[in-house]
Amino acid sequence: MKDLNSEELFKIIGSNVKYYRKLYNLDKGKMTQENLAELVDVSTALIGNLESEKISQGISVITLWKISKALEIPIEKLFEFPSQRRKIS
Repeated sequence: MKDLNSEELFKIIGSNVKYYRKLYNLDKGKMTQENLAELVDVSTALIGNLESEKISQGISVITLWKISKALEIPIEKLFEFPSQRRKIS
């Protein structure tokens, strides 16, 4: 496994949140940043910052767990490298 610095890890997590939120849209119904933020009890800005590749947004393990539950995925999916994910259209 590659050693990551915190900025790289935040980008991977944010990219995965965005990916699985969009996948949820395709498979289960609409999940906007606003919907996800409401379900997780955080601000929409936090979700937007997390999904943005321009901002390294720190996040708690509890919030990651809540995001994984809202998106109906195992929490470890939020830590996978983009090359491990299936492609979505």
